[in-house]
Amino acid sequence: MIELVDIHKSFGNKQVLKGLTLSVIRGETLVVLGRSGCGKSVLLKLILGLMRQDSGKIIMDGEDISQISEEEMTKLRKKFGMLFQGGALFDSLTVAENVAYPLKEHTKMTRAEIKEKVAEKLALMEMEGTEGLMPSDLSGGMRKRVALARAIALEPEYILYDEPTTGLDPITAERINRLIRRMQTKFGVTSVVVTHEIYNAYMVADRLAMIHEGKILTSGTVEEIKKTEMPFVREFISNQAGE
Repeated sequence: MIELVDIHKSFGNKQVLKGLTLSVIRGETLVVLGRSGCGKSVLLKLILGLMRQDSGKIIMDGEDISQISEEEMTKLRKKFGMLFQGGALFDSLTVAENVAYPLKEHTKMTRAEIKEKVAEKLALMEMEGTEGLMPSDLSGGMRKRVALARAIALEPEYILYDEPTTGLDPITAERINRLIRRMQTKFGVTSVVVTHEIYNAYMVADRLAMIHEGKILTSGTVEEIKKTEMPFVREFISNQAGE
């Protein structure tokens, strides 16, 4: 579905990705784990074409998209929904206007059709009746849910999540985790979730991959990662468990 092959990416003298290779399988939820600053968010931006790798290939459905034009990349992005870390809602727009934005930009739907679609997506996020609220009226978890409603407005094939539960209390994080799972089971979307929070990763992952020193150190199911004897992985898990 999506393959990243020998990806290198540097910012000035700082080399972030150093030959990273990773496959994302159709229909799965892949969680990419790693410490802050290890390149997890960079990985998502490369997949979306918001930045370009220094070398290596990104292959989608058998096609190398590494060198396609910005116009072609813009078309390709319509297949993706993106949940940014802070939600990235437009502060000057209402909840309904935020969710409607991609529909107005990329479809020829009527106002009535857009209104119906917005209500449908908000209901999926358990946010009925919030259409007239402003982002400033919402809690952190509510902003994440509105942002997710916007991310799925065009019914994408892929959803990318950048630290979806960071800064949320456990109950709200649990709700976001359930919604991530719902997107997979209800719509069959392929998801990539980047996080440093191991507990929440366990809740949503079909498969986990860990970035360390610019490469994928290991990957596997939740049970396989829990049982690994790799020192860095054991330390990463133990530190979050408070052991």
